[in-house]
Amino acid sequence: MNRTDRLYALVEELRAASPRPRSARWLAGRFEVSTRTIERDLNALQQSGVPVYAEQGRSGGYVLDRERTLPPLNITPAQATALAVGLHTLAGTPFEDDARDALRKVLAVMPERERAAAGEFAARVRLLVPPSPSPEVPRVIREALSARRVLRLVYADARGETTERLVEPLGFLGGERWYLIGWCRLRDAVRGFRLDRVQDAQQLDEIAPPRMVDLCELDTLGRQKARLSEIAR
Repeated sequence: MNRTDRLYALVEELRAASPRPRSARWLAGRFEVSTRTIERDLNALQQSGVPVYAEQGRSGGYVLDRERTLPPLNITPAQATALAVGLHTLAGTPFEDDARDALRKVLAVMPERERAAAGEFAARVRLLVPPSPSPEVPRVIREALSARRVLRLVYADARGETTERLVEPLGFLGGERWYLIGWCRLRDAVRGFRLDRVQDAQQLDEIAPPRMVDLCELDTLGRQKARLSEIAR
């Protein structure tokens, strides 16, 4: 068994045993490797975000939090490739890094045969990409929205004039361009900030007060908008 297959099998073994712990020695015997190898594997899983933790004591060992992991997915190679294509289109958006991590997690819990078939299918697909790379979106903006913290932005408007302003992040508006929708304290009103025009962003400790704003009612771009909750139905 190669290491990739063993890591996958380790997760499934711990999932099946949860909430009972499995010791490193027991796992080493199960997979016919050394205890040190198992400990390295478990550390690699933890570093990759798999919720494996150690329980101390004579009956302790390693436990997988089943509520925070996915079981093996019944997903076809074409479906996995479709996910990769869709996630690739998020380049230059606030969700680029998260999309890449999400795809890795999906592939990690697929059975080895389906994962290999998905790789072969994806190798026969090519995407036409823009001639110039999309600008990098400051990760701090997404984190501030999630934590509801006020942002200090250095922003260049359509005329190239730069201003510094405090913004209470409300949400994202996406399409051909991505915008941060926020309450601008400089203008004392809701404004849309093109993310590729943000020259600097700093997250403050201040928690933004609640604002009763429905993003679907905004007319920032004159386009029809859809809720993700509606798309997912």
